[in-house]
Amino acid sequence: MKQPPVIVVQLFHIKGPVPLSGKESGFYGASISIGRHPSCHLRFSSDLTHISRQHAEIVREGNQFKLIDHSANGTFVNGKKVKEAFLKDGDVLMFGEVGPQVSFLTQMEEGLVEKEAPPAKPLREPEKKMRMEPRQAESFLQPKHPPEEKPQRVSSERAETPEVSVQPVKASLIIQYGPTIRSFKQLPITIGKSPKCEYPMDHPALSDQHAQIFFGQDQYRVKDLTGQQLVRINHQPVGFEAPLKPNDELALSPQGPVFRFFGEGRLGEIEEAQEEKPLESSEKTGAVAEKKSISSKFKKIFKS
Repeated sequence: MKQPPVIVVQLFHIKGPVPLSGKESGFYGASISIGRHPSCHLRFSSDLTHISRQHAEIVREGNQFKLIDHSANGTFVNGKKVKEAFLKDGDVLMFGEVGPQVSFLTQMEEGLVEKEAPPAKPLREPEKKMRMEPRQAESFLQPKHPPEEKPQRVSSERAETPEVSVQPVKASLIIQYGPTIRSFKQLPITIGKSPKCEYPMDHPALSDQHAQIFFGQDQYRVKDLTGQQLVRINHQPVGFEAPLKPNDELALSPQGPVFRFFGEGRLGEIEEAQEEKPLESSEKTGAVAEKKSISSKFKKIFKS
């Protein structure tokens, strides 16, 4: 007899302490406790004193999930302070007025049987691998592929390299841009300003059909659709198309937006460090130059 599906909650750490930022946490069960207490399923460091020991809880009600705030400093959903709120995929949760922030996603697990106890457990790495096996290519994390020598990146000087075949495949992709996160279960997808794109993105530097992300030769790859060599990986034009490797920096144009590829089909927007321009002599006279801190940080999800 077919068992009812288990719903796995995925929390992608958009902003927060270094050990968690850019990573994801997966949970299943009737409730997920969040706070500084050692018993919490999602536990934050004791140094984050603005987070309560028992700060919040995510409770399953049928196939829905409700966030319940238990804290002194508040919990926010998409910037709005709440005591209770039903969550939907893509919602951004912030614990306290200064974070941390996580993005909320759910995923059906058809092959798993939900247990009555314990109520909820973080998926530890060995357990997570075991549980993710029933999920085929449409799984939240792309299955591991046999080790294979990766082809060299296509540079602008090697644009004549034969094109990798682009065919529809079931491969998951997660993109965090600004305060939102979206997941796709099939590739390729097209990114651009046109509403006809699978991922329309409102950015002044983008073309209507700007870039394509697809899966080929056991790798996630990006194709520049502009014909102007605007798409870059690690500040180098991709030429026609090129593979994405973990920790690669993907810039859709010299003016942004810029993403970090965390591997396993996950892209998170980052703020690119800008070089300070030297002050003109007229600006130096009688003025104190204000120093700007240059940082590269994650705005949102989910590095493993």
